[in-house]
Amino acid sequence: MELRIEAKQTVQLALPIIFGELAQMALHLLDTAMIGATSHVQLAAASLVFNVLGIPFVLGIGMTMSIAQTVSMAQGQHDHKKVSHYLFNGFWMCAIFSLIIALSLFMGRNVILYLHQDPEVASLAIPFLQVMSISLVPMLLFMALKQFTDGLQHTRTAMLLSILSLPLNVFINWLLIYGNWGFPRMEMMGAAYGTLITRSVIFIALGIVVLRHKLFRKYIAVRKSQWHFDVQTFKELLKIGFPSGLQIGMEAGAFVVSGIIIGTIGAVEQAAHQIALSCAAFTFMASMGLAQASSIRVSNAFGTNNFTKIAAIGKSTLWTALGYGVFCALVFVLFRNDLPLLFNKKPEVIAMASTLFVLAAIFQMSDATQAIGSGLLRGIKDVKMPTVLIFIAYWVLGIPAGYVLAFPFHLGASGIWLGFIIGLSFSSIFLSSRFLKLVKLQQQTK
Repeated sequence: MELRIEAKQTVQLALPIIFGELAQMALHLLDTAMIGATSHVQLAAASLVFNVLGIPFVLGIGMTMSIAQTVSMAQGQHDHKKVSHYLFNGFWMCAIFSLIIALSLFMGRNVILYLHQDPEVASLAIPFLQVMSISLVPMLLFMALKQFTDGLQHTRTAMLLSILSLPLNVFINWLLIYGNWGFPRMEMMGAAYGTLITRSVIFIALGIVVLRHKLFRKYIAVRKSQWHFDVQTFKELLKIGFPSGLQIGMEAGAFVVSGIIIGTIGAVEQAAHQIALSCAAFTFMASMGLAQASSIRVSNAFGTNNFTKIAAIGKSTLWTALGYGVFCALVFVLFRNDLPLLFNKKPEVIAMASTLFVLAAIFQMSDATQAIGSGLLRGIKDVKMPTVLIFIAYWVLGIPAGYVLAFPFHLGASGIWLGFIIGLSFSSIFLSSRFLKLVKLQQQTK
């Protein structure tokens, strides 16, 4: 009964986070679709930039996660002054880091020319990358404030802003991409400016809410005594944020590299891989939401050293993730021949994608539970060893095994996906067992 209650509370906290994540994914898909309506060359250029931005962006997201962990822990201690202090230092840490990322991408934009892409695609991609790199700053600042509100378990405001950003972005795209209502027809650059404007608007809106809403008034009221830079606080935030960013970056990087490897096999394999991976990424959003929610709740309990509650939250969320993984696996298996038709009609692509959906079904359980395991460990401030384990899972086991199975064993794209299964299974088993072991040791010492 206790596990059921804890699972219900975690899911309730996770749902707004999940919807917010799905809204951001939908924003990306809408941009892609609206750019694709102009020309396939512009779509290729935009896709190239999205891939270049992928890893730096998730590294930045990882840095923002430290705010939710520290704020939730301080909230568990009922210390609103410390919450305010973490908000200030965490926000400026993310601001500095976002500027470093944006300036690095902006100044290094000509790297596009050395990626052996079509010359026309590369020339279009460079100015697009310039504007999109700038748009990372308001987006990561929005995420920093979102992590603050999420850490206090007020998750609906950021979710609503994320959802409202969809019609706003579509409207601005409609004006700037296609040149409606007298605006200049800017095509893909219109989408870049639309993204920059939309991200800036939702950042400013959430900033106003945090500064003015009564829910956060007590944290803002103590700003004169708490809003000051502190080296030790920066170090504390970095100890959580930097490894968290590395963990997400290594996972995202592994899938990017795997996609590049599959691209060397053939166009059919690449298309099938993209279809199956898009669906797997969609189902993973729920796992990510559960991971963030469980991490926040565990951090809150960690603030009072309540390891009995930490154990209950962890076990209930792992069981929830396992059940969700089984459900997704069944959907992928039952509709393996139907889902590819949503993306492509070519028989060879559908046949290959159908096979990959079966393999994706196998790792749905491990994919869900490894995300939860990582989030739970982050909640108790255990980030160094999980980073090592994730590195081993993807870069020592998953990718090398996938490569060997794909080429020496001639399994092609299926070999790469078998590598996913190996890496995700290792990550799931060792991260989850580490959390349970650490919590059990703490319970025994009391």
